[in-house]
Amino acid sequence: MSAVVDSVAPQPARPRQPVLRHPVVRAFVSIALFVAFWELASRLNWPWIGQAPAPSKVLDAWMPLLNDHGYWYSWYQSSRRVLSGFLAAMLIGIPFGLAMATSRIFHDVAFPVFEILRPVPPLAWVPAAIIFWPTQELSIGFVIFLGAIFTIVLNVIGGARAIDGRFFQAARSMGSSNWDIFRRIILPGVLPSIIVGCEVGIGITWNVVVAAEMISGGGGAIQSRAGGGLGFFIWNSYIGASYPLIVVGMVSIGIAGYISSAIIRRLGILATPWLRVR
Repeated sequence: MSAVVDSVAPQPARPRQPVLRHPVVRAFVSIALFVAFWELASRLNWPWIGQAPAPSKVLDAWMPLLNDHGYWYSWYQSSRRVLSGFLAAMLIGIPFGLAMATSRIFHDVAFPVFEILRPVPPLAWVPAAIIFWPTQELSIGFVIFLGAIFTIVLNVIGGARAIDGRFFQAARSMGSSNWDIFRRIILPGVLPSIIVGCEVGIGITWNVVVAAEMISGGGGAIQSRAGGGLGFFIWNSYIGASYPLIVVGMVSIGIAGYISSAIIRRLGILATPWLRVR
């Protein structure tokens, strides 16, 4: 009887974890401390902060924009350009990297040209893209494409080279075909590297789209502060000497980049369940 009672005895409650151990809470605390330090430095006119507006002034300039259709249209324009250029880089870069990783002949032919073009900054392509492509939208998309494709291709090649060669030997000894080796060994083995390359690449695309929109004038949009993309929004704010709006555009790009990377990260977790840490 006592054994039965002992078996159903309530288990002691687990001690509650400190609130600061939750990653979301830590993130909010770090952002709050950063904003508070920025506000204090701006109000005390510390020389190293220059003329950067205080967060309170940035917030005052930001609040009216939340009801401005042009501001959200700038979000849409930049997001559409980033997504189109990034998807093009994925559709071309992943097969291209896999081809170089699996074929020595193709690698020897394609990699020298690839390696010569890779160090050229995407912004250096902006004048050529404006000249060579018939529309400014295609020019911006091409520059964004260049910003992501090199990172994706290099990560694909690196991921394929990191696969243990004993897997290939074991598969061939059991009579596996080249297609089976590619489908069951190379593709799963390189998938984590593809995700890392995409996560880094989409961050680069947000850097590139800002500069491309600044230089190209918003892709043919109406010449207003809002509507030609977030990069064009920042440029027009600078021309108008509206410093709080410059920071609004910068923070908006930071938020957009964070959301994009978080989506890629989440999709990567779903696509690679064997890498989840429990």
